[in-house]
Amino acid sequence: MSKLITTGAEKSRAREILRGLFASAVASADPLDCVPRHLAALDVVGRIVVVGAGKASAAMALAVEREAEKQGWTDHLEGLVVTRYGHGADCDRIEIIEAAHPVPDAAGADAARRIQALASGLTSDDLLLCLISGGGSALLTAPAEGISADEKAAVTRALLRSGAPIGEMNCVRKHISAIKGGRLARSAVPARVLSLMISDVPGDDPSVIASGPTVPDSTTRHEALEILTRYGIDAPGSVVALLNSDAGETPKPDDPLFRNVENVIVSRPSDMLAAADAAARDAGCAVVSLGADLEGEARDLGAQHAALAMRLQQERAGDLPLVILSGGETTVTVTGEGRGGRNAEYALGLARALDGAAGVHAIACDTDGIDGVEDNAGVMVTPDTLERARAAGLDASEVLSRNDAYSLFAAIDDLVVTGPTRTNVNDFRAILVA
Repeated sequence: MSKLITTGAEKSRAREILRGLFASAVASADPLDCVPRHLAALDVVGRIVVVGAGKASAAMALAVEREAEKQGWTDHLEGLVVTRYGHGADCDRIEIIEAAHPVPDAAGADAARRIQALASGLTSDDLLLCLISGGGSALLTAPAEGISADEKAAVTRALLRSGAPIGEMNCVRKHISAIKGGRLARSAVPARVLSLMISDVPGDDPSVIASGPTVPDSTTRHEALEILTRYGIDAPGSVVALLNSDAGETPKPDDPLFRNVENVIVSRPSDMLAAADAAARDAGCAVVSLGADLEGEARDLGAQHAALAMRLQQERAGDLPLVILSGGETTVTVTGEGRGGRNAEYALGLARALDGAAGVHAIACDTDGIDGVEDNAGVMVTPDTLERARAAGLDASEVLSRNDAYSLFAAIDDLVVTGPTRTNVNDFRAILVA
């Protein structure tokens, strides 16, 4: 591994290392490991009503059931969580509902109504145990009064295509929701509320994870209106009217309803990078970590990382192979009608900028196992990525112009397909530099 990776055997070894790093990252966020340790001291008096939303919520519910059986409070347990289609788990006492993501559907709306009803029927002896993870914003979709489900879905679609970062999207979604932005916690008064969260957001802000259904909201309805205006989103009249009224405001940090609410992050993207860092060093590599909070346009970030990889390769000639790690959530401004995914678009931007540079391989994947709305977790890049694409009749620049990176990597058989991982600590990227 200390020389340029050019042979088939060396290429296979690079792929093996990169896939292993991704597996380590995903394993670090397994709900069956990270959830139980936060339930060991649970004080059970009345009912324990479990609700939740997100791509990891079903696996988190399964972890709760197993811990309840160990500790002997299974009879206190009931509830309902909603997850993405295909991300369910087999639970006995907690109902699992699957719904659409990233654009909400009727199943998600029905689940949100039922979750709010469960929270609203509790007493001061009861505990509302919330299991929150990335994807919950789309899955926990209960429109605010006066807004239809179709109108809320239209705003979501427009935000997804706009290139707005996740924090801005969630600011809008919170203010047009009946359940996000702390409103679920308001429904649960006077019960105690404990939210266990798996973070998928840069900075690990609890109010951004699934739009913070149990977290006070420091953003305002005026900011939500400004975001819609800035991205040129023609929102329905009902949405504009709500955001122009006091009814569109969310509970703030000084609201006394949060005195009995505890929000705990049980796994975060930085944990994922730490696990991958350790695995890379075990594989005999040096590591440069760029952090778990990177944002920006996917293809542009890929180009920046290519320049960094080539510079470090020149500086470190003859040294140990190097792994450049990063996480976060990039954005894709959609102008074409192709099949994309932000990790595929990042990787194609990386490959274009590398332009066949020898000895540089990469992997870019979403830890939930789904890159955007496609069937792959992400893709891999090799020194001959562009060469093989050209042999398949594909030009990388033209492919990017129509946001069709998935199709290019599918044509050269470099998709990474894992299926749903039932966790979500955001995107994972590793560049192996020989």
